[in-house]
Amino acid sequence: MRDAFICDGIRTPIGRYGGALASVRADDLAAIPLRELLSRNPRLDPGCIDDVIFGCANQAGEDNRNVAHMATLLAGYPQSVSGTTINRLCGSGLDAIGFAARAIRAGDADLMIAGGVESMSRAPFVMGKASAPYQRQAELFDTTIGWRFVNPLMQQQFGTDSMPETAENVAELLNISRADQDAFALRSQQLTAKAQRNGILAQEIVPVQIIGKKGGGQRRSRGRTSAGGDHPGAAFTAKNPVPQGRRGHRRKRLRS
Repeated sequence: MRDAFICDGIRTPIGRYGGALASVRADDLAAIPLRELLSRNPRLDPGCIDDVIFGCANQAGEDNRNVAHMATLLAGYPQSVSGTTINRLCGSGLDAIGFAARAIRAGDADLMIAGGVESMSRAPFVMGKASAPYQRQAELFDTTIGWRFVNPLMQQQFGTDSMPETAENVAELLNISRADQDAFALRSQQLTAKAQRNGILAQEIVPVQIIGKKGGGQRRSRGRTSAGGDHPGAAFTAKNPVPQGRRGHRRKRLRS
C-alpha cells in the first residue's frame, strides 16, 4: 500500500461569531485558500487534481448542497475537478483529510485537496413544513448550533444535548473548574499571539480582505480576565472555548 503525504497547508484566519468575517459567505471563504494554493504552487496543473473533499457540519444555508464543489468552481478550478462534502460534525475537516489519504493509499487517487469550512455567523433560521395538510404547527429553528427537527425517539432514548450542555456535563464529571478553563483559554490566546508576533503562522494564514471591518477571534491578553456577562453558574462559557464563528478552513494538499 502506498504512503500519503501532506504537501502544503493553508487556511484563512479564524473569526469569532458575528465578527469581522461575518459578511463573507462560506463558499467564498472556502475559495480563498483554494485559490491561494494554486498561486503558491504555480507548477501544479489543477486539472490533475482527482478530488476536493471538504468537511462542513452545518450545510443549512449558503453552504448547502455541495460546498466543496461550489468553492472549487469559485476559485477558478476546471469544471472537471470534482468536489465532495462530508459531515462528521466537529470532526468533519479532519475526516476529510483522512478520506483523501485513504483514497491515495488505496491507489484510487494521486492528488487530492482536503479541508473544512464553516460559517456559524451566517447560519440561517429554518422552518419545517407542516406534517399534514392545513396544519400550522411548523417549527422554527436557529441552525447556528445544535439539534433541529429532532426525532422524538432520539430525544427519548439518547437525549439531544448540544456542545454547551455536553461541555458542562463533562466539566462536572471530571471536576474541571471554570477557573481552570479560563486559565487554559488565556494560555491558548497568549500562545497564539506569541506565534503570530514571531511569524510562525505567516505561511499558514492567507488574509481575507474585508472593507471597513475590524475585529476577529484572537484577542490580545493583558493578564487574567473575568468571564463577566456569562451565566454565573456555568463552568463552560462563551469566552473560553475555541471561537465559534468562522472555523479554520484548513486546506491540505495530499499526493502519493
